[in-house]
Amino acid sequence: MAVCARLCGVGPARGCRRRQQRRGPAQAAAADSEPDTDPEEERIEAGAAADAEPGAERVGAGVGLGAGPGAPPARCPLLELPPELLVEIFASLPGTDLPSLAQVCTKFRRILHTDTIWRRRCREAGGEKHTDSAQERREDHKELQELCSRSRPAGMIPSGPAGSPHTGGTEYGVCENPRRLESAGVSCRDVYAQLLHRYRHILGLWQPDIGPYGGLLNVVVDGLFIVGWMYLPPHDPHVDDPMRFKPLFRIHLMERRSATVECMYGHKGPHNGHVQIVKKDEFSTKCNQTDHHRMSGGRQEEFRTWLREEWGRTLEDIFHEHMQELILMKFIYTSQYDNCLTYRRIYLPPSRPEDLMKPGLFKGTYGSHGLEIVMLSFHGQYARGTKITGDPNIPAGQQTVEVDLRHRIQLPDLESLCNFNELSRLVLEVHERVRREQEAGDSPSLPREQPAAGGPDDAGAAAQDRREPRDGAAPAPAGQGQPFVLPVGVSSRNEKYPRTCRMCFYGTGLIAGHGFTSPERTPGVFVLFDENRFGFLWLELKSFSLYSRVQATFQNADAPSPQAFDEMLKNIQSLST
Repeated sequence: MAVCARLCGVGPARGCRRRQQRRGPAQAAAADSEPDTDPEEERIEAGAAADAEPGAERVGAGVGLGAGPGAPPARCPLLELPPELLVEIFASLPGTDLPSLAQVCTKFRRILHTDTIWRRRCREAGGEKHTDSAQERREDHKELQELCSRSRPAGMIPSGPAGSPHTGGTEYGVCENPRRLESAGVSCRDVYAQLLHRYRHILGLWQPDIGPYGGLLNVVVDGLFIVGWMYLPPHDPHVDDPMRFKPLFRIHLMERRSATVECMYGHKGPHNGHVQIVKKDEFSTKCNQTDHHRMSGGRQEEFRTWLREEWGRTLEDIFHEHMQELILMKFIYTSQYDNCLTYRRIYLPPSRPEDLMKPGLFKGTYGSHGLEIVMLSFHGQYARGTKITGDPNIPAGQQTVEVDLRHRIQLPDLESLCNFNELSRLVLEVHERVRREQEAGDSPSLPREQPAAGGPDDAGAAAQDRREPRDGAAPAPAGQGQPFVLPVGVSSRNEKYPRTCRMCFYGTGLIAGHGFTSPERTPGVFVLFDENRFGFLWLELKSFSLYSRVQATFQNADAPSPQAFDEMLKNIQSLST
């Protein structure tokens, strides 16, 4: 009890803030180094434990340290606080601290049955700030008085693993309108214990291990459900269309104190599934009724249905023979998993004021492979596009493009730009210059995966250098775009690309044969159109890829640090290799 009083900062314990203020530094340090209990405390607590009917009042009396055997024991000020104030204090604590608090005394255990505490934990789990209305406060106070007037079992309260740090509320997700849960016979305490806390580690963005194809899974909390949504690019080649998504699994409370996992794959409705948290930043799903994935028409009907969902067309509508082979290959490869997959966590890239544009997820065109999802991130003097979804040539996890922000390219006039040879000459000149700089050791000596060290002044100088072109003609006037058109002979899946651009940079694109054979980086041009679109012109392939930002808000997806994001990129790249 003395430990509890000291942690709370009240009462006459040796750690009391008031007593610490009256002590000198040396006395305070000596007191902090003493054991938590002394013989007098042990006698008082032993007397409280030996009492036939220990209650909150007896526990409060046992906290007095300055009282002698003949003097009346002092009461703990924390236990004398009004119930509504205790609710406010307890609701501000992390949920993983509440199990220990429930073991202090009967009064605390009763108060922790108040749904007000758990309702706030559910709200703050998604970072939502909410102020109860006067009516809600009256109802909560009435509920608290009723609970404190009688005793009932404590039940289950979630507890975190020993030694684990508390990460606060924003770890879990969003529980919308928790008060409406009562109509379903489920309390906010049940939702927090059996749903939010138990499955907190799987919320956020994930990449499934589906060979070279990868994917993007977003696990979110929605009321009584935790749902895993697979995000799919729009149908080729409509890169500006919104993302599509479909549920792969869901977890919900079927009864008051049990959560059920259901597989949502297939066309026969939800069925029995399983979720296993393998280790930190990795979990797996398993379908226990794969017969629900089969269709009465056999594999042909399954393929036609998948083709309509994946590509928005039939096989007869696709005249390119190579594209038909790629589509059939992807169906055969992905359907064998039957939603039994392993997922690894991915983070959204951190953003800095000096970045060329806001980093994030983009949809891009990749020829016969269709649309794929790419993550654009900035690393000092370089920008990198990492594939979240991939194909048999360049698998998910690989860096599809890399942009050298030190070498800006000023495009020629429209007449010269239409000539592919003229553009190729400009880019190859920069490519040769970069090669010579690397051979001479003029490039940064740090590994390219790590940004060069520097303060805000260095970042500002780098941003200024991007605004001043080093290659080609003078820059376009501030606030005006530069005319842009694809050279004759360059193919593009989407002909509705912007006709003006802000600036262009030298970059390299990764190309390889089927099965990621003979990979090599070839020169190209990174074209910045606006805040939400960019393009990349592959010189060797005479092809142009257009990228459009994924307009979606993702919860629980921010990297805890830039180092954690860089480590994540290395991990997914090593797995794909």
